Formats: sequence, structure tokens, C-alpha cells
Amino acid sequence: MMRQKQIDFEHGNPFSVIIQAGVPMLVGQVLNLLYSIVDRMYIGRIPEVGTLALGGIGLCFPVILMIMAFANLYGFGGAPLCAMARGCGDRERAEYIMNSAATILLALGIGLCLLGYLTAEPVLRALGASENTLPFAMAYLQIYLIGTIPFMFSTGLNPYINAQGFAQTGMMTVFIGAAANIILDPVFIFLFGMGIRGAAVATVISQFLSAAFAIGFLRSPGSELHLRFLPLNRLDLPLVGEMTGLGLVNFIMTFTNSLVAIVCNTTLAAFGGDLAVSVYTIISSVRSIVDVPLLAFANGAGPALSYSYGGKQFDRLKSLIWIVLTLCCSFSLILWVLIFFFPQAFIRVFTSDSALMTAAIPGLHIYFFAFVFQSFQTVAQNVFKALGKKRRAIFFSLFRKVIMVVPLTLILPHIAGLGVKGVYMAEPISNVIGGMASFTTMMLTIYFRLGKDENV
Repeated sequence: MMRQKQIDFEHGNPFSVIIQAGVPMLVGQVLNLLYSIVDRMYIGRIPEVGTLALGGIGLCFPVILMIMAFANLYGFGGAPLCAMARGCGDRERAEYIMNSAATILLALGIGLCLLGYLTAEPVLRALGASENTLPFAMAYLQIYLIGTIPFMFSTGLNPYINAQGFAQTGMMTVFIGAAANIILDPVFIFLFGMGIRGAAVATVISQFLSAAFAIGFLRSPGSELHLRFLPLNRLDLPLVGEMTGLGLVNFIMTFTNSLVAIVCNTTLAAFGGDLAVSVYTIISSVRSIVDVPLLAFANGAGPALSYSYGGKQFDRLKSLIWIVLTLCCSFSLILWVLIFFFPQAFIRVFTSDSALMTAAIPGLHIYFFAFVFQSFQTVAQNVFKALGKKRRAIFFSLFRKVIMVVPLTLILPHIAGLGVKGVYMAEPISNVIGGMASFTTMMLTIYFRLGKDENV
């Protein structure tokens, strides 16, 4: 495999570093999103059962998020430590961190696959599946679980590719799987007549291809760090604990997303039935789309932030923070304007059903009302993660999602007859309060103290 272009985290122009890391990450995030979005686009158009099938796959989303949470636990948990070790010039430690993560990801993948098969039906019923939507949810999830192990590798190892500065290679890891999924989805769903099962088969094949590419690169001469799986007795338990602690940031962020999806689905099912659950599937899908540029540039900046922090380049670190905040705010404002004036364009990606369209438009307007404040939350969270400040990152993830969104989702529908609108209102309220609280804390406890206080 040819050696890929490597980003210079130490000497490169800060804006150029963010763009070089962020643009491939942006493309990669878009492609990664297509794994689930393309499934929903095609599933929503299956003749006669499209709306119910769309609700069924929406019920699987919290389970998929939980699998992703475990992949992120040791992917994003170890990658900042790996980047810091590179910043300090300790290549041997950086490689050991990556290989420890790979071993743990393999063990987790096996365990989650088995657990998923044993608990699929009761879990889906607990998530709000009705007798109408359960068959579709089961059909998708049982096949999807086959791809758990390759998903753990493609998702969990990619941060280590990016941590070495190989952003374009990280993008290719996702591109290969996403491109395969786009091609295979209509083939299995419509040509082979497999319906929702076909979407799951296409996704599993795509995950195997992504995992094969990531492992192949990390074992090739083109990678600065080389992958090899370690015996479990060679794992350094203090290091595993450190990775786990830092990985809890992304784990809890993903877990809380899953928790919010569960609470929203069950509340919407009670107030609006299967139609409301299908509407929320569309809204959460649009949310996944518009989150992409924010997460791409914030996550793309992560290795550069970690590297600068490890090398004590504090002025450079401050510049990187402001650059990524400006980019995120700009994108969030543009996307909010598009959603406000052209909501139908976003909804038509997933359905042409008139009832769904009518119900989804006001939901989109309410849900995304204060979307720009999400930028402040996203940037602050990624600064906390990149600098290893796991307690603050965990707290503010829990603060916005668990302390605010979940209670608001349960309470607001009962106030003044808001019903399903109350579910959507929880998001903008939490964005404003949570976003500003986390960003203000980041500025006071980190930004203004960089270079002045050794305990930062």
C-alpha cells in the first residue's frame, strides 16, 4: 500500500491543519452517515409497507447507537492518548495504545454480537415496538448484528489512522463501505426482493469491506504505527483504565443519544402512535445529516489539539480552538436557514408520504430552532476530550442530555396540551442552556489558563 500524505500537526499553518484534517473527516462523516441514511431512504419507499418499515428501523437506532458507543469507547478513548504520545515523540507507547485498543475491540465485538441475539426481541419491545413494527425491526436487527465485529474495527480503529495524520486514509476507510452500501442497497432490497432484510445484508457486507481496509492499512508499511493483536494478559491495566476513562466521554455521549432516542420514541408512541415514531425517525435522520460538518471539523481538529497540548504549544492550541468554533458556527447557521425555509427538501430524502410530510415540517422547525448553540457544545466537548479532561466532558454530555433533554421530553408534552410538540421543544431549550454552559466552562477552566497554570 502506498504511503499516504501525513498532516504536519507541529509546524503546519493552524487553519490549513484544520482544513486538511476536517475536509477528509467531513467527507468521511458524510459517507459514514450514508450507512444508515441510505437504508432509510430506500426502506421508506418499499411499496405498501414503507412507513411501518421506516418506523421499525428507527426502533433499531438506539441499539445501533449502543454498539457504536462501545466502538467509540476504545476508539476515541485511546486516540487522544496516542496523539499525545506522538506529540511527545514516544512512538512505541503510541503503537502500544493502538494495539491494546484493537484487542479490546475484538473482545467487545464478540460479546455484543452474542448479547444482541439473546435480547433482541425484549429490547425492541421495551423501545416501543408495536405488533406492526416489531417484525420489521427484528428482521433488520438480527442480520445487522452479524456485522458487529467488523463495525467495531472500522469505527474503533479509524481514529488511530487520523491520530497519525492520515486523514485521507481515514476517509477512505469509510468511503469504501459507504460506496458499497449505496450500490448494494437497491440490489438486495428491490432486485432480490429482500425488503428490509436486504438493507441489513448490504450494510453488513459494507462493514466487512471497511474493516478490511482499515486493518490492511494499519498493518502495511504506509502506516507509522503498526497493528497487531495482543494477548489479553499483555494488556496494561492502568493504561486500559486511562483509555476507558477518556473513552467514557464518547461512550456517554453516544449512550445518552441512545437514551434520548428511547425516551422520544416511547413518548411519541404514547402521544402520536406509529406515525409520530416514523416522523421522529425522519427528524433524527435530518439531525444526523446536519451534525456532520460540526462533528467533522471538531473531531478533525482533535488530533491537532492533542498534539499541540502534548507539545505545550499553547498559542497554537488557542488558535485552533477559535478556528474550529468559527467553522462550526458558520455551518450551523447555514443549515438552520436551509431547514427553516426548505424543510420539504430534507423530508423528501426519506419519504414522499403526504401524511408524514405534513407532520414532519412543524417538528423540524421546532427541533432545530436553536441549532447554532449546538456548535458551542460540540467545540467545548471536543476540547475537553482532546486535552484529556474527561470529567468535564462527561458532565456536560450528561447535563444536556440526561439532566435536561430526558426530563423535558417527559414533562413538556403534558403542559398546555403540547403533546408531540413538547418532545421537539426539549432540544432547542437544552441546546441554548447546555451549549453556553459547556463553552463558558471550557473558556474559564482551560482557554484563559493555558500557558499560565501547569495544572490545566
